[in-house]
Amino acid sequence: MRDLTYPPIIRTAKVAFKLLGLRFDLRGTEHVPRTGGALMVYNHVSYVDFILGGLAAHPSRRLVRFMAKREVFDHPVAGPLMRSMHHISVDRAEGVASFDEAVRLLRAGEVVGIFPEATISRSFELKEFKTGATRMAAEAGVPLIPVVLWGTQRLKTKGHPQDFSRGKTIAITVGEPLHPSGANSVADTAHLKSRMARMLDETIRRYPDDEQPPGSWWLPAAYGGSAPTMEEAARLDSEERRERAQRRAARRAAKGA
Repeated sequence: MRDLTYPPIIRTAKVAFKLLGLRFDLRGTEHVPRTGGALMVYNHVSYVDFILGGLAAHPSRRLVRFMAKREVFDHPVAGPLMRSMHHISVDRAEGVASFDEAVRLLRAGEVVGIFPEATISRSFELKEFKTGATRMAAEAGVPLIPVVLWGTQRLKTKGHPQDFSRGKTIAITVGEPLHPSGANSVADTAHLKSRMARMLDETIRRYPDDEQPPGSWWLPAAYGGSAPTMEEAARLDSEERRERAQRRAARRAAKGA
């Protein structure tokens, strides 16, 4: 697979990281295989997770082909860039095509990245996982690599102003590979989520105290922060879906008028 734009984009991103004064705490990157297909599974707390999440594979000199919603690919600027880096468009109404494309790339020896929560977690804790990740890894016959990101939500996330001021720590924890059998995708997914919940707890607890004081909006309520609880986050998500549906209906009505 030819990559003409991905390497220079990575170099540009690394320059931007330095200008932002980001500090990186990477753990467990040795678990990313240097050759062969692998599925990297990430938690989702920020709009920039797919940019920073790829760093987990850089020590192994791998490029991650992220699965992202179709709307990103429809953008006149972002779309061509995403396609040039061989990322995978996900149309939620036609999920089979993106699943099959990911399996094809995995079998071809590529590293694919997926967010099983599908949307950003407002509580910054793990939402329910879709079973697609474990089914994909089992069908392709590749290891599933759990990855936890923390601190990315401080840059740009849902419901908060973006903040690219200098000096933030980005913690990335890579876990030992899992090998789902595919016999029971629900059980495999529960095991994956349990593993990532432990990794998330460890990552939050090792994050610098001076950057994460009690009451911080980016810290889950369970850890003394002021982020929404999971129940509050679910209510906000429901309200957002309802508002989007109303806007879509209004646009359809305007076109039909």
